[in-house]
Amino acid sequence: MTDNKLPSGHTRIDTLEMRGITKRFPGVIANNKVDFNVRSGEVHALLGENGAGKSTLMKVLYGMYGPEEGEIFLNGNQITIESPTDSINQGIGMIHQHFMLVETLTVAENVALGLPSSRGFLTDLDKVSERILELADIYGLQIDPDAYIWQLSVGQQQRVEIIKALYRGAALLILDEPTAVLTPQEVDEFFVIMRQMVADGHALIFISHKLHEIMDICDRVTVLRDGELVGTKIIKEITKSELANWMVGREVSMTRELEDVERGEARLVLDHVSCDSDRGTPALRDVSINVYAGEILGLAGISGNGQRELAEAVTGLRPVTKGRVLLEDEDVTHFRPGEVTERMLSYIPEERMKDGMIKDFSISENMVLREHHISPFAEKGFLMLKNIAEHTDSMIQKFRVKTPSRETKAGSLSGGNIQKVVLAREISRNPRVLLAAQPTRGLDVGATEYVHAQLLEQRKNGTAIMMVSEDLDEVMALSDRIAVICEGEIMGIVPRDEATPQKLGLMMAGESGEE
Repeated sequence: MTDNKLPSGHTRIDTLEMRGITKRFPGVIANNKVDFNVRSGEVHALLGENGAGKSTLMKVLYGMYGPEEGEIFLNGNQITIESPTDSINQGIGMIHQHFMLVETLTVAENVALGLPSSRGFLTDLDKVSERILELADIYGLQIDPDAYIWQLSVGQQQRVEIIKALYRGAALLILDEPTAVLTPQEVDEFFVIMRQMVADGHALIFISHKLHEIMDICDRVTVLRDGELVGTKIIKEITKSELANWMVGREVSMTRELEDVERGEARLVLDHVSCDSDRGTPALRDVSINVYAGEILGLAGISGNGQRELAEAVTGLRPVTKGRVLLEDEDVTHFRPGEVTERMLSYIPEERMKDGMIKDFSISENMVLREHHISPFAEKGFLMLKNIAEHTDSMIQKFRVKTPSRETKAGSLSGGNIQKVVLAREISRNPRVLLAAQPTRGLDVGATEYVHAQLLEQRKNGTAIMMVSEDLDEVMALSDRIAVICEGEIMGIVPRDEATPQKLGLMMAGESGEE
């Protein structure tokens, strides 16, 4: 379609405008008189640091929150949105970062879920499937309506989410971090789909922390900072560095220089390690990796291919069914987690609120979780509160944690500051081995810059670092060597100077690389 006309059944959105949106939570103004607009046939990026108010603004638009002040206009007419149903009825759809699909149902069943059937009490999945194939043909969303969700790749599941929104008549789509779990090849395919939707008259709002993607796919960008509008610019009139500086409010380094560090001995060895998933199926298959002192070994792969299980096997959180885990030549395969960390392995977990923090504990309490029972934080069974307080204040200052006080509950901090507390605790132990899983997931460019600097400092100090990340740019920027995992198997280990996004992307999709 090239006539800029949406498929039948879609409400056309020429312009959508949010004026003076204010949303407050206890003690926080998440949005303060924010203006935002999007037009038919454009991709408008929404950018800002963690806690800047992006998600809140979009949840207001999608009817998940009600604003205290402000108005929303659709094609020049004021509208009221009090629920997601209202939003959908106005032609607004939202693709969430974590897909809202039922794995045990087919594509057609997921699309039809919650909608009335044209046959009353009888299902009309044949008609649903027919419409799915029509939409798939228009937008290049190749998908089998009869396939079960659990059979589909992450990229294919995302296509189902898009079809689900289009089936419901969405003319405006809010895309929340849509590329976070895709391979480079899937990102390219996704951008082709986005361009087709724009050509057909859709309006797209694109939330992403990946500045190069915003530069590549978007027409305009609006930046929020501390809940307030910084401004809106045309993409062609701004550079990536200017955009990063504009977002953070200061100069941001966009490059990472790896100093030459002499590689030492192998401190972490996985020797033909296998383990099972929570469902009892194989999660790791005969994995062998060495991590050396003074290097960052990046582990790249699409989400759900064994990365979490590998980290848990190393740290004693998951039983190893075959093979050995060695820490500085000591076999720790069947050690308890506490016994592993006592051997100076530090762990930055993927799920920081679930596995890295106790949200109802204060920052002080969280800062000494690993070593609260030993000197200088405890003597003869008693906590040394003064020492804990001094240590916490020092870490808050050194790691630039934004918090009212050391007694603030961890659960009230933003994602970026929670990550800084976990980093401070794990790095301050001066570990021999550091396992960092998704260390910057969901962090803005400023917080990411800081985390990267800390990892490089540890590398310089001779720490052996394994960094698990689904962000290929991050892996390529920081790693000395890159191991690629697919379906629990290591597809190959690539030196930094031989790695390209295309090569790693193919390996992530299951094509074997060379050792």
